[in-house]
Amino acid sequence: MTITPDGYIVTNSHVLENATVTQISLPDGSSFQAEIVGQDKATDLSLLRVSSPSNLPPGRLGDSDKLQVGQTATAIGNPYGFQNTVTAGVISAVGRSLRSRTGRLIEDVIQTDAALNPGNSGGPLVDLSGRVIGINTAIIQYAQGICFVILVNTVRWAITLLLREGNVTRGFLGLSGQTVPLPARVIRHFILPQETGVYVVQVMKGSPADNAGLKEGDVIISLADQAMTSVDDIHKLLTKERIGKELGIVLLRGWTQKLEVHAMPGRSPEYP
Repeated sequence: MTITPDGYIVTNSHVLENATVTQISLPDGSSFQAEIVGQDKATDLSLLRVSSPSNLPPGRLGDSDKLQVGQTATAIGNPYGFQNTVTAGVISAVGRSLRSRTGRLIEDVIQTDAALNPGNSGGPLVDLSGRVIGINTAIIQYAQGICFVILVNTVRWAITLLLREGNVTRGFLGLSGQTVPLPARVIRHFILPQETGVYVVQVMKGSPADNAGLKEGDVIISLADQAMTSVDDIHKLLTKERIGKELGIVLLRGWTQKLEVHAMPGRSPEYP
């Protein structure tokens, strides 16, 4: 979908997966080569630019903060190669979460029952006034009428950073983990405000987590004085602003020790 008169186009990151040459084809049969300005795989968004932007009118962007469940929505795309297909439905829910291919959670995703199929990815979801309210991105396989769309306000945020910096930078600790329930006796003993934590499955050698002394088997319960109840809580906290700033980590070791260590998040290698 074109977003500016000078030829900037936004689509899904997975659409460009393993692409070496990117061609933009128009309904009139013309085509243009496009360069990839930047990608943010954690929100499944990519920004392209066409050098000759004639015949590429930009879409009118709406405000996804004003969406209401039940309002009509229309999806546009090329499902299974059927060009310029339009499907209609409603906003089924707002505030959903969707797992991106990087494993990070995309927050505040639209759920719609407007039919989406392979080929709809990267196309717009519009309201009755023709304003773009999201970018079509995913379906639940074998389900009917459960489709997901990235909010246009998320698109605005991501493309602003991609235009300015070429990437969306996030913080990095260098560990992999999984959400685990905390034993009741541990919760009582340490007077914890939560029922789950993040079990450290692996620590990357030489990473900020490794330098801070984290070990496999540790259970993280707090970062920066905020309770960590899931891996997604860690992802949300590791913003660009955290890079290079000391971060307090409270953890349980062997279910018997409560320790606090300090780490200095680095720049995520996924977003150089």
